[in-house]
Amino acid sequence: MIFTQYLITFGWALTGAVSMAVALSVALKIFSLITPIDEWEEIKKGNLGMAIILASVIIGIALVVGLTVMA
Repeated sequence: MIFTQYLITFGWALTGAVSMAVALSVALKIFSLITPIDEWEEIKKGNLGMAIILASVIIGIALVVGLTVMA
C-alpha cells in the first residue's frame, strides 16, 4: 500500500519535471523570437537588466506551469 503511494508520488514528480522542462524551453524560444535582440549574447556581455528580464520570464512561466500541474 505505501509502495503504491510512493510510485504515484514519483509519477507526479516526473510529470511535473517533464512538463516544466517542455514549457520553459518553448516559452524561452517564443520569447527569443519576439524580441529583436539576442538575449544570451547580452547576458554574456554582462547586461544585468537583460538577465533580470529573462529570469522574471522563467519564474513567471514556472509559476503558471507549476500551479497548472498541481491543479
